[in-house]
Amino acid sequence: MPSHPLLSVISDLRAFAVIRTETADQAVAVGVACIRGGISLLEITLTVAGALEAVKRLAGEHGAIVGVGSIVTPAHVRRAAAAGAAFAVSPHFDPDVLAETKARGLLSSMGGVTPTEAMTCHRAGVDVIKIFPASSFGGPAHVKALLEPLPFLRLMPTGGVDLGNIRAYLDAGAAGFGLGGSLVDRQAVAAGDWGRIESTARRVVEAIGVWRTGGRA
Repeated sequence: MPSHPLLSVISDLRAFAVIRTETADQAVAVGVACIRGGISLLEITLTVAGALEAVKRLAGEHGAIVGVGSIVTPAHVRRAAAAGAAFAVSPHFDPDVLAETKARGLLSSMGGVTPTEAMTCHRAGVDVIKIFPASSFGGPAHVKALLEPLPFLRLMPTGGVDLGNIRAYLDAGAAGFGLGGSLVDRQAVAAGDWGRIESTARRVVEAIGVWRTGGRA
């Protein structure tokens, strides 16, 4: 199966902003702040009121690569694609959702925590396997343990990833990682402090740069 073109972008950028806010306007403001801070992979979850409207608006921002999270049905995929999404993220594996994602040309990310779940995703053609919630399953050590016998898997830990453990996840072999509350701080969103989110995004990008210059690609 040919590789999705976004995989090379993920390899370069690594960081996804997982945007879960109360309103579409907040999601757009957060997305713009992340882009300004250097994080252009933006996952808007369907739990956001007006999520697809936010996707449409952010897809028009220069440099933005926008996807939709919390996808659980093929209809969700169709609506995400129509809104301009480039990738679809599910917390679980569902072959019908995957088939629709492939048919629409979107990059697929689906949940698979155990070796059996991860291999089920891989064999079915999932592009990036989501480890969620990563902090509940051993963090970087779990990623490292999975990859020791299965080094060809592309794993994206999400849930509990922050500036303090980004390096450990990358060292463990994570293909990318999702940043939720540690980046999209609820207090900052409530206060409209978009500069705080932009600043955190910059620090994340800097941390990835430091890791790269440490001799690991």
